[in-house]
Amino acid sequence: MCGRFSLFESIDELKQRFNFEFYEDLDSRYNIAPGQDVLTVIDSGDRREGTRMRWGLIPFWADDEKIGYKMINARAETVDEKASFKNALKQRRCLILADGFYEWKKEGKQKQPYRFGMTNKKPFAMAGLWENWSKNGKSITSCTIITTTPNAVTESVHDRMPVILPEDKMDIWLDRSMDKPGELKKLLVPFDAGLMESYPVSTDINSAKNEGQELILPINSL
Repeated sequence: MCGRFSLFESIDELKQRFNFEFYEDLDSRYNIAPGQDVLTVIDSGDRREGTRMRWGLIPFWADDEKIGYKMINARAETVDEKASFKNALKQRRCLILADGFYEWKKEGKQKQPYRFGMTNKKPFAMAGLWENWSKNGKSITSCTIITTTPNAVTESVHDRMPVILPEDKMDIWLDRSMDKPGELKKLLVPFDAGLMESYPVSTDINSAKNEGQELILPINSL
């Protein structure tokens, strides 16, 4: 599962790194939670475009938008089988940008949060799916993060991790002409553990109401 992440890199740096167009300001976020807007990148046909989407995919056929809170993640193993995701896998794929994500490890009676990111401290792209939903005059564009089995860095904390796409796989993932689930699922594998790091952070991250740079600091530095 991936239930929280951060993105505080400047929009100019993100646009340069991931080669997309976006004409809005972007606030630094250290504790992004389900139901909130996230920055995604899609292929518009002739270029990459950045767009805001609500985190928690709402299937087009859903009666109630609240179903999105149950759809924050899609499992790589079954993403081509589930009615909520299989059409989006073929037609509506995106990058969800982040510079770190959080998972919780049970230690005795407590759950200790850990932050995961790249050893080079750079932002990365998680594999996502998106969907448009409209009902009773209301329209929402929403997304979900695909998860896979853990790598050597994440497995001691959690049995799932978000699919992080290497730079040379992003174009394939966004390519709208690619609609073969079997080929797409080959991209949905654990990221190279040698390029990742993790450390424990304050339990202040537990509340989605909390924000600020102190949330990403190792607990031994607080």
